[in-house]
Amino acid sequence: QVQLVESGGDSVQAGGSLKLSCAISGYIPRSCGMAWYRQAPGKERELVSSRDSDGTSNYASSVKGRFTISRDEATLYLQMNSVKPDDTAVYYCAACRQYLKDLPYEYWGQGTQVTVSS
Repeated sequence: QVQLVESGGDSVQAGGSLKLSCAISGYIPRSCGMAWYRQAPGKERELVSSRDSDGTSNYASSVKGRFTISRDEATLYLQMNSVKPDDTAVYYCAACRQYLKDLPYEYWGQGTQVTVSS
C-alpha cells in the first residue's frame, strides 16, 4: 500500500522561503515519475513541477527559477524561494504517471497548506 504524506506547509511573508516534503511509504519504483500540484481557492488543481523517471525536472512558468524539485529514496521535496501571494494554495504530492485515466498520477497525498502574505 503506497502512501504519500506532505509536510512543511506554513504561513510565510512574500519573498521568503519554504521547503515542502512528501514522505513516501510503500514501494514506488524510481521509474515512477513524481510531481507537485497545487490548488488555490476557487481554482483548478495545477501542475507546479514534475520529476520524470529519467530525472528530468519540469516547472510551470509561474514558478520557474524560484522552485526546485528533488527526490531521495524516501522523500520528494519542493524548495520554494522568493514566494509570492499567488503561490498561496494547498500543495499536493503525486506519484506514478498514468495515461488515459481520470487523474494524471496514480497516488496522491492529502495536501499541505501554503499561505503567502504580502
